[in-house]
Amino acid sequence: MKRRAFLRTAGAAGTAGLVAGCLGGGTDQDGEDSGSTAESTAGSTNTPGETTGTTVGSTAPAELVVGTYSSFVDAPSSSPGPWLKERYESEFDATLTWETPENGLNYFIERQLGNARIDADVYVGLDTNMLIRIDQKLSEPLFAPVEEGALSRREEVKSSLEFDPKGRAVPYDTGYICLVWNEAETTAPETFDGLLDPAHAGELIVQNPTSSATGQAFLLHTVAAKGEEGYLDYWRGLKENDVRVLGNWEDAYNAYSNGEAPMVVSYSTDQVYANRYDEPMAQHQIRFLNDQAYANPEGMARFATSDNVDLANGFMDFVLRPEVQAEIAVRNVQFPATTTAELPAEFAEYAHEPPEAVTFTYDELKGSLSEWTDAWARAFASK
Repeated sequence: MKRRAFLRTAGAAGTAGLVAGCLGGGTDQDGEDSGSTAESTAGSTNTPGETTGTTVGSTAPAELVVGTYSSFVDAPSSSPGPWLKERYESEFDATLTWETPENGLNYFIERQLGNARIDADVYVGLDTNMLIRIDQKLSEPLFAPVEEGALSRREEVKSSLEFDPKGRAVPYDTGYICLVWNEAETTAPETFDGLLDPAHAGELIVQNPTSSATGQAFLLHTVAAKGEEGYLDYWRGLKENDVRVLGNWEDAYNAYSNGEAPMVVSYSTDQVYANRYDEPMAQHQIRFLNDQAYANPEGMARFATSDNVDLANGFMDFVLRPEVQAEIAVRNVQFPATTTAELPAEFAEYAHEPPEAVTFTYDELKGSLSEWTDAWARAFASK
């Protein structure tokens, strides 16, 4: 079960654990190639900006195929996908078709490795780690850089969220990974060192960095806090203090919701969900260790093989509109990427931004990410 599906199921059942947004198509997602074969057609003359778009030379609407991870579209009441499709098609003379292979972006990487046709025009849900994986695996570009001036709202994206030095990915939202804790059971420490205090023995649940995007983000935050030479010693300290490592976010949050530990690694927007579903706020306190949280922005990019360049650029510009940014943030329970979105009042009260956002750049992670996670697996997970 993907993270979004877990949230929806929990919400329908009225159970605890209704928290957090979706971090996208990272390593929390697994599964097999679905072999989706959505077809795309060319012929759009849409231009960037708030155009309504028209099709010239064809009597049928054009089709824009957008690849993404399944939880972006599989919950009509809360996922952004269905709303985006309806809103987009109401304004553009084009059909938006979602393509959600079970193994997410890996599906498209495998098709390019096998010289198979890629039918999608845009992918939604990229992060820095994915771009590194693409560039390590493929000799030919999977995504094309956004041409200068192609997006009328490109300058509205916060510069702090830019994560692609090659100009392919356009950020559309971001999440911050931090501690969520139950104040009825404990008081979360304020620093990383505080987690090593024997008073917190057995109180923390984290996700496995080798199988979870959330866990990987927490691992990277420990690398940032303790340095490349010190993070493994820090994790040995966590192990000595009986930290519990589970496979993915869902596993970890289920255990936390069941009262198996009073602290879990999750998202700084968890209280938005808690408020939305009338969950006890005491069980959803937020702690930024060292006054920091790890930022993990999500982006979108146009496939290099797409013939629908104008339609793809028009879609990305549409996603950057203030009202669309706000709706994605509400439904995905993340923060918008632009400076122009106006969020509802619940975000001002319950979505917490850290005093300092921490993240590694593409260049810092390239060549180091696998080394850090492999070293963690050898030193920690295998014992």
